[in-house]
Amino acid sequence: MRRCIALISVTGALAAAPAVHAAGNPQIAGLQVALRAHGLYLAQIDGIAGPKTAAAVHSFQRKHGLPYGVANARMRAALGPLGRPLFGTRILRRGDFGWDVSVLQFLLTRRGVYSGALDGYMGRETTVALRRYQRSMHLLADAVVGPRTLSAIVRRDAVPIRTHPVSSTHTRIHVVRSGDTLTALAARYRTTIAALASVNHIDPARPIVIGQRLRLPAQSPSLTPQRLDVRGMLDQWSGRLGVDHHLVRALAWMESGFQTEIVSSAGARGVLQTLPTTRRYVERVLAGRRIPQSVDGDIEVGILYLRHLLQTFRGDERLALAGWYQGERAVRKHGLYKVTKPFVANVLALRSRM
Repeated sequence: MRRCIALISVTGALAAAPAVHAAGNPQIAGLQVALRAHGLYLAQIDGIAGPKTAAAVHSFQRKHGLPYGVANARMRAALGPLGRPLFGTRILRRGDFGWDVSVLQFLLTRRGVYSGALDGYMGRETTVALRRYQRSMHLLADAVVGPRTLSAIVRRDAVPIRTHPVSSTHTRIHVVRSGDTLTALAARYRTTIAALASVNHIDPARPIVIGQRLRLPAQSPSLTPQRLDVRGMLDQWSGRLGVDHHLVRALAWMESGFQTEIVSSAGARGVLQTLPTTRRYVERVLAGRRIPQSVDGDIEVGILYLRHLLQTFRGDERLALAGWYQGERAVRKHGLYKVTKPFVANVLALRSRM
């Protein structure tokens, strides 16, 4: 019981915030979505720091060499793009991705205006739902969580947020010297080029300059490969089959949120939500063999089929994703259906963030 209560102060800085509803702390919903992306939390996203949430937090901390305790800034950094920023720390607009969007989706779901996925991406469905919420609150329906909308949400849903900026005393700085490169710095500080570029808002394709001050991301032992981690399995099969792993990650996240056991009403299964008919086609035509009915096998089937679509549409990712969503023949005959376009746009928008 005590470890569950400790998780309520998920951000440390939020401990002094107003008491939340009995239904839970909405910020916890953001934590649950992030943990789900790592395959550690498979229960309902409910914003309640119960035993399953506590077990998932401790499992993540154990995997990544983090001290047991609350989901502090260090753990949130290790969680990746869905581990931050906290709800209430930035203005939210269409195209944003992160913990705060997951919290917003959870709140909109609870208010009955959103029925889409809790995936941390502010796409069309989320912005439409946000407009509904804003109209119900007699706010400007601009689909932006600015100061007035944030204030209304905090007041109505008792979401704990920071009331002042976080101290940056723990931010580490590296001053670029002769011979430094992003590749060398990423290896030296146990991070990635993408993380360095993101934190410093720079183009990783451009050279860094002597004297330039670079902020360093928190060290994250999460770079150690975890063979049983869904993300790692997606990357492994992407590399083996020659498909861009960012595209595969984005597609898998949109389809299942990296959940391995879900089955759709149409019978689509697994991380990439492939239909039985798709599996049969992949086995008989593309692979020429039976593929195991396992998480590993489901991922192989999905990526083999995605590769086929990319080859069929000559590398056009937009058409390949449309073929994935509505069927290859339908794309050739009718082009993209209206309902297909948001799905394709969302996956491509997530491609650079996953």
